[in-house]
Amino acid sequence: MFARSLPLPTCPRAAARAASSSRAALTVSRRAHTTARCNASAVTVNGHSQLKPTIYGQPLAPSHAHLIRSEETTPGIPQKDYDIRRRKLMENLPEGSLVVCVAGQVKYMSGLIFYKFRQSSDFWYLTGFDEPDAAVILEKRPSSPRGYYMRMFSVGTDPAKEKWDGARTCQEDVVQYFGADEAEPISVFPSVLRSLVANASHVYFDLPSQSKRTRAVSPKSLLKYLSSSGAMSRTEYDSLFDSLSSNTRKALAPEVGRLRAIKSKHEQEVMRQAADISARAHNKTMRFTEPGMTEHTVAAHFEYLCAREGAQRPAYVPVVASGPNGLIIHYTSNNQLIADGEMVLIDAGCEYNGYASDITRTFPANGSFTSEQATLYNVVLTVQKRLIDLCTESSAMSIVQIHRESCNMLRKELERIGFHFPLGAGTLDALYPHLVGHPVGIDLHESNHMDRHEPIKEGMVITIEPGVYVPPLPEFPKAFHNVGIRIEDEVLVRKNHPEVLSANAPKEIADIEGSCQGLLGLTPF
Repeated sequence: MFARSLPLPTCPRAAARAASSSRAALTVSRRAHTTARCNASAVTVNGHSQLKPTIYGQPLAPSHAHLIRSEETTPGIPQKDYDIRRRKLMENLPEGSLVVCVAGQVKYMSGLIFYKFRQSSDFWYLTGFDEPDAAVILEKRPSSPRGYYMRMFSVGTDPAKEKWDGARTCQEDVVQYFGADEAEPISVFPSVLRSLVANASHVYFDLPSQSKRTRAVSPKSLLKYLSSSGAMSRTEYDSLFDSLSSNTRKALAPEVGRLRAIKSKHEQEVMRQAADISARAHNKTMRFTEPGMTEHTVAAHFEYLCAREGAQRPAYVPVVASGPNGLIIHYTSNNQLIADGEMVLIDAGCEYNGYASDITRTFPANGSFTSEQATLYNVVLTVQKRLIDLCTESSAMSIVQIHRESCNMLRKELERIGFHFPLGAGTLDALYPHLVGHPVGIDLHESNHMDRHEPIKEGMVITIEPGVYVPPLPEFPKAFHNVGIRIEDEVLVRKNHPEVLSANAPKEIADIEGSCQGLLGLTPF
């Protein structure tokens, strides 16, 4: 194993097995790592040094100086920030606590054809490690300098696999670059976990990608995620987790979720960059769009613009809804032609260096609003700008309270232009069926473990996205039938004055028409 210092004693029999397995694996790992280093060539491009091919499983300073600084673990986030996150997590947990967090898994489209890997969000937040088949164990140790002890487990180097899939980070570099006290092969993870669980008072763990929509999962199902090496049989896993009482088993996600809700200065900067990339893409996509194009052409152009600026992936499937398709909140088919005179609603954002962006703009396909389109658009814009002013800690408002304000404001503004609400809120629900916003961060909807009834706090990033979607029903003015308008911005909550991270995406009518018509000097690319 590679370690900063000697670990505390564990169960002797389990420790002996783990040490034996670890020594054998690390002998191979060192040999493979040496071979990889010999094959790597130093290349300088535009003043930035690189190693080609890289000897690491993700961008690190020695191999990707154009992306990441020497003090950073991931682009924009220093190693000290990851340490602070782990310290805060362990400080909030009771004595005798053990945290177990596992990496995401490679997902397959069909057969051996895989999707691009995305790391499990909580694992990424705690480690910054961007490889599958990995795990981390944190032990609470108040007497230690950091207050915790960190063990990382990963695949390590394998020359045969590297020929096909590229390098993986060796255990020695896991200690150096990711702040682990100790790094071992994933093959010994089960035995080490079993020995540590035996002495823990509380064990915090969660399955990767678990959400409210998934069924409740037994701890035994961890077998699927942790036994890729076959190091522990199903019977042994069942025995391990059956030995934990209900008082010992704890959910990790709520604990990490509370930390993720408040963004550090470095996180805020990465999110600002993500929003800027998406905002510029919205701007140029307005210039690019013309009547007669297919919606998927517009969606592809947006994604291309984001990828060209370094975004790793879309944060979600983009919505490009023309005309009546704009009434469908999550319209992602994007397979129809855009007609002259229609409005185009684009809900799209990129994921950049681990953080999502989320922006919606609605604009005329031919570059000019009709008077009716402008009238309804100004209703939504007026309300959206007022709601953004409420996004401060000093307002002491929750997302639910801001939503109630959005309903009151929209009703008044719509009545002013000829809408009537004899049935009260029920009719408004037909025009405005969704919540006004949600927290955003590493996940697009970073809200599973945040109470929307609690006041928003400084450092949170939330969306503000009122919308009006007018179905062709006789109770609504005919001039607005089949028009869907949503305006969405990312807002960084401050003490007294909110910051709109997505401010570079135009939303005033004059700016939108200027972007569409090329009057602002923008090009489509």
